[in-house]
Amino acid sequence: MRVNHQAFFCSLFVARLADQVLLFLVPLVVFQTTHQVSWSGLAFFIETLPRYLVFPFFGALCDRISPLRLMRVSQAVRALACFGGILAYALFGGIGWLIALSAVCGVLTSQGLVAREVMLPQIFSTQQFQRVLAYSQLADQLGFVLGPMLAALLLGLWRWEWVVGVTGMLFLLADAALLLWQRASGFRAAEPPPLAPGHWTLPLRIALRHVLVLPGLKKVVLLAAAENLVIGVTLATSAAMVTGLHAQSNRYYAGLQTAGAVATVLILLTIARAAWPARTLGLVAFVSICAGGVIAGASAAPWGYALGFLLIVGFDKMFNVYIRSARQRIIPPQDYGKTTGVVILLNNMTQPLAGLLVGVFSARAQTGPLIVILSLTMGGIGAAVSIGAALVRRRKRALALGE
Repeated sequence: MRVNHQAFFCSLFVARLADQVLLFLVPLVVFQTTHQVSWSGLAFFIETLPRYLVFPFFGALCDRISPLRLMRVSQAVRALACFGGILAYALFGGIGWLIALSAVCGVLTSQGLVAREVMLPQIFSTQQFQRVLAYSQLADQLGFVLGPMLAALLLGLWRWEWVVGVTGMLFLLADAALLLWQRASGFRAAEPPPLAPGHWTLPLRIALRHVLVLPGLKKVVLLAAAENLVIGVTLATSAAMVTGLHAQSNRYYAGLQTAGAVATVLILLTIARAAWPARTLGLVAFVSICAGGVIAGASAAPWGYALGFLLIVGFDKMFNVYIRSARQRIIPPQDYGKTTGVVILLNNMTQPLAGLLVGVFSARAQTGPLIVILSLTMGGIGAAVSIGAALVRRRKRALALGE
């Protein structure tokens, strides 16, 4: 990566760091306040659902408005949401303000993520895209590594509302780094094409038609949705499982998340430096995450849960590199924003669903079996998709030979 792109990746890192502090904060503070796994699951559901519902809207927006402008707005308004949430808590009290500001920041994070997806092929048009994705995910994972550590450190010193204030400052810093990169690189995003006449639902209909018709896109969507079942149940229950069921400390919990993120950083560095086939990336990551979910849910010992957790979070970003590179090859550039927004929504709706299931099956004795069931469901969906794709390929070969 060129020197003048360092500030761009720095902006991605700082924004992810701030976002990860909030993701760490919400389930932990809610569980410590209520001492109930069900509230952690419901808080995760409320926190994550808005993130995914807005993806189609922001995807269509990226095809009409400069994605660079949308990224800057995303980071600046997230900072304002943090400061506004603190002010509302000071005036009215209640843990709901933490969940609410996190949900608002989640929506704006979605705006920034879709804008970044649209910008990356433009910024790095002359470089291998799989390597670019690895560096992008690496910036994310460095934030993931340091986010839990920073949150745990700050929670040991201050109350949660002060930690949210620091998070707001980080969002402002991310915006400043993005502005610095823009001026240093001279990058100008491609002007969106003129708005085509038609009903306001036209972008959504185009995106859905691509999902249904474009070869390989349905497979990518189903595999990602299956993987996010396990990711969702892991994120929704990790605080309660570690500090509740396995009776470990907050520091242990932060250390476990950090260890998983460090493992992911090492995996992403390997991807960035070695040209692995995309199919190999997807297969290794999918099987590892599925196995990790079964181990984490079935184990009665802290070390067993830790092993499963490390497999899940360690290979999650590898699978993301496979998914993002696959859809970048499949989706037409002129419809990339609107289609990516719908695809991300379909991919990730299973995450809040997993949080809702945790809220329903909230007893500690039921949480482990729920993780195992969702992991086996992921494996079943993956097997069905693979068999279906193999049958389609065989049918095409038969037709070609018949001709």
